[in-house]
Amino acid sequence: MKIKNLVIAIIVIALGGMIAFRITKNKAENDKGNDKNGKKPATPVTFYVVKGQDFSNTISLSGSIEANEQIEIRSEVSGIVENIAFTEGSSVSKGQVLFKVNDIELRAQLAQAKTKESLASENERRAKLLLQKEAISQEEYDIASADYRTAKAQTQLIQAQIGKTSVRAPFSGKIGLRSISPGTYVTPTTLIAKLVSTNPLKITFSIPEKYATEISKNNSITFTVPNVKETFTAKIYALEPAIEATTRTLQIRALTDNSNGKLLPGTFANIELPLKNIKDAIIIPTEAIVPIQDGKKVFIANNGKAKEVKVETLTRTDKDVVITSGLKIGDTVLTSGVMSLKDEADIKIMVK
Repeated sequence: MKIKNLVIAIIVIALGGMIAFRITKNKAENDKGNDKNGKKPATPVTFYVVKGQDFSNTISLSGSIEANEQIEIRSEVSGIVENIAFTEGSSVSKGQVLFKVNDIELRAQLAQAKTKESLASENERRAKLLLQKEAISQEEYDIASADYRTAKAQTQLIQAQIGKTSVRAPFSGKIGLRSISPGTYVTPTTLIAKLVSTNPLKITFSIPEKYATEISKNNSITFTVPNVKETFTAKIYALEPAIEATTRTLQIRALTDNSNGKLLPGTFANIELPLKNIKDAIIIPTEAIVPIQDGKKVFIANNGKAKEVKVETLTRTDKDVVITSGLKIGDTVLTSGVMSLKDEADIKIMVK
């Protein structure tokens, strides 16, 4: 029994010694680097004094180049193609005949309709004379007159169908590769070719909603395209009237001259969009910004201590960021060691 108690006592003493050693070591580690009063030394930091400056705000966006007008050429009537009047890949003018569908059956129907119209016209004339002599009733004349108008409408309908057998270009542009040959039977579902207007061209892009109020019609933009060193310009001509709810962006469209033919529809565009100039903007180095869960913060010097300040930003570049709230001109923003700083921590300003 005495041996058992002795063993327990030895274990308790050993545990107590280990706990005391750990407490002593932790205190030594915590006190390491402290001054003689036990306080941690001030953290050396660099700084930037906020001053107002004019800022030309420009954002980089991506967009796509689109044809000014683009359609698929199809026939409105079914039939055999008897003539193709365009060359693949060539330019065509508005109103130019592109191809002709055989209309022999329609012309036969037109001749028949004209004969019926002529007969109905004569019957209407005679009925009118008889009505004047009171030889027939008003109802009989109305029937003859209706027959004539029906026959005339039928003639006009067939003439319209014949007109549709000659397919014309609805606008000037460049026509693509054709998918038919003379003698092909086409229907309204048959794709003949694509017609594209490439001068001017449209550039479509979207901007975040926070910039929506800074954009208006006739604003100019610059853009580049892959594998071309030249910088192009365009002018905004249309904006969507509402923000897209799913992406929180506003879609914009601009026009650019393409008389030299260097740009192709479907090309990706790198856009530089100038926004309003900001006077007395507060701009600080990007390294001063500390991201936090609900936004961003910076530290400013306040009587030898670091003071935490939440900020809101507008535009960020590689080196600077524009601050819209939280700072004022004259504040001393800390730019180094900010990731390890805490609010009210002692700091030592280092002059570069």
